[in-house]
Amino acid sequence: MAILAKDSAKPASPAPGRDNRGGGSQGRGPGSNRGSSQSDRRQPQPERKPEKKIVELPESITVREFALLVNVSPINVIRELMNNGVMANINQQLDFDTAAIVSEAFGYEAKQKQIVVPVQEEAAVVMDPTTGKPTPTRPTTLRQRILARESAEMRDNRPPVVTVMGHVDHGKTSLLDAIRKTNVAAGEAGGITQHVGAYQVEHDGRKVTFLDTPGHEAFTAMRARGASVTDVAVLVVAADDGVMPQTREAIAHAKAAQVPIIVAMNKIDKSNANPDLVKQQLADAGLMPDDWGGDTMIVPVSAKLRKGIEDLIEGILLVADSLDSIRANPDRPAIGTVIEAELDKSKGALATVLIQNGSLNLGDAFVIGKVYGRVRAMFDFRGHRIKKAGPSTPVSIIGMSDVPVAGDVLEVVEDDKIARVMAGQNSAATAKELTPARATTLAEYFAQAKAGKAKKLLLIVKADNQGTLPPIIESLERLNTEGSEVHLEIIMRGIGGITESDVDLAAAAGAVILGFEVSMDNAARRKAESNIVDVRTYEVIYKMIEDVELAMKGMLSPKLIQRVIGSAEVRQVFKINKVGNVAGVIVRSGVVQRGAKARVMRGGTEVAAGVVNSLKRLTDDAQEVRQGFECGMGIEGYTEYKSGDILEIFVEEYK
Repeated sequence: MAILAKDSAKPASPAPGRDNRGGGSQGRGPGSNRGSSQSDRRQPQPERKPEKKIVELPESITVREFALLVNVSPINVIRELMNNGVMANINQQLDFDTAAIVSEAFGYEAKQKQIVVPVQEEAAVVMDPTTGKPTPTRPTTLRQRILARESAEMRDNRPPVVTVMGHVDHGKTSLLDAIRKTNVAAGEAGGITQHVGAYQVEHDGRKVTFLDTPGHEAFTAMRARGASVTDVAVLVVAADDGVMPQTREAIAHAKAAQVPIIVAMNKIDKSNANPDLVKQQLADAGLMPDDWGGDTMIVPVSAKLRKGIEDLIEGILLVADSLDSIRANPDRPAIGTVIEAELDKSKGALATVLIQNGSLNLGDAFVIGKVYGRVRAMFDFRGHRIKKAGPSTPVSIIGMSDVPVAGDVLEVVEDDKIARVMAGQNSAATAKELTPARATTLAEYFAQAKAGKAKKLLLIVKADNQGTLPPIIESLERLNTEGSEVHLEIIMRGIGGITESDVDLAAAAGAVILGFEVSMDNAARRKAESNIVDVRTYEVIYKMIEDVELAMKGMLSPKLIQRVIGSAEVRQVFKINKVGNVAGVIVRSGVVQRGAKARVMRGGTEVAAGVVNSLKRLTDDAQEVRQGFECGMGIEGYTEYKSGDILEIFVEEYK
């Protein structure tokens, strides 16, 4: 430095009053220039840099918050950011690396602040149904995790949470309306003022929470995310119609969720109602009526006349009293599940949340997956503003950074900063922690059986008609021999193609889908691939039985699977001499590859399949064409293309 150079050119003056005749480092006098004259001069001391102060920064921070931490004006921070090529305003979010660089300019050394995020709970111990012995298993739903972690603190009873399910024409909506009008809206002018997807009714001073879901598909889709919120399922069955295919699906979904079922036998006021026939059908479906010696409560109701509603609610409370899980600790910070969410034009992000434990207060900071916020306003199911919501209470809240996903978990944290950091850290690993394991495949059952681990094999069986389904079921059930390592259980059986609802149930329950002479639509196929649900279709019954038996014995061979890599839409059909018709297509997704296989879908039905033997882009041959581009393609052995056909491209591989 220039200042140091100037100082070093001058001889050091002796300190006043000090004897300069001593040796060592003291001077020898003004006339002495020999010997150790350099050492006689006082050496300039190097300039000491001030020690940098430590500042702890989170993973993300605003310019305003950063300025407060380093005790400088936000304007100076913005100026320093501009010097580094970053244009920012006072509310701009800075990542840790950027904030650390700016910290050095103000004499600070940045260290990343460690935020403690919730870790996975310890494995709970449950009874293995096949061996009757206790076995450790990780809780898969939020309610199970709460019970496993806080059983001692769960001292207060809470209102039971009920989901109403059933066939579309059996009066589910009418029953829900009757319950609302009878118990909720007596004092409301014009009925319910706001629909928030859930509501509460009161009976003899006790409350019951009803979830108004679109159907059992949504019920199971939410459960598949690990967000089982239901304590009791009410199955609506029409007394004049009986058990229908959707009724059986609803039973399977409720049983997979392991929740008790109460049957509301609706439309008993009709002249053609036949309660005894309905009870017989329910017994055949696995729900033995309690007046026949079974354990399923059946309550006759008429939604139209509003008869039996009080009896139904009383039945729900009786079943709830027999469950040990309907407890909560209202004194802890809230934890709950998002039932539905939307972007409201006037209120912004709006979410309906069912509080499952603790209490949510106005002003609480919270995190929901990758969304964070603070409760700026809270409404009950009537639309009234409230300041506090306890366990099993459905509330609508605003004050979120974005619209959350239905099924995500809300958890109250200490402050906004922690909420923001936790939301940023809720990556795929955190999502995986909160989501139950994917559906078990036959190959996994094979591996567990081979390792000698007892396991229950859950199956969903679909067949093409009523004639073939019974022999398939009987053949599969005969595989349950005494001493078998794997116990087989068919959780649902049905007629017709494999649907999204089947895949949802398999994903939630960990089941394998077996189909005989049936197809699977595109939506169900995509959902099965994304949820890694094992779907196997057969044309020969003995081959199906053989695969299941080998899986149970640990001797299953690899499975040939079809992996979809792209799709294309036929725009025009061209006739080529000596070749025939070829399809002019646009690639809608993925990629079309020469040599891959393709199935021709028309109106959702497969009409042909074969190898892609020709592929041209403009006038040139191509090996592959990607999404968004047009091309001409031909499928070996097929020429009957039509405009609007969907060509699904797939490859086959063993797994």
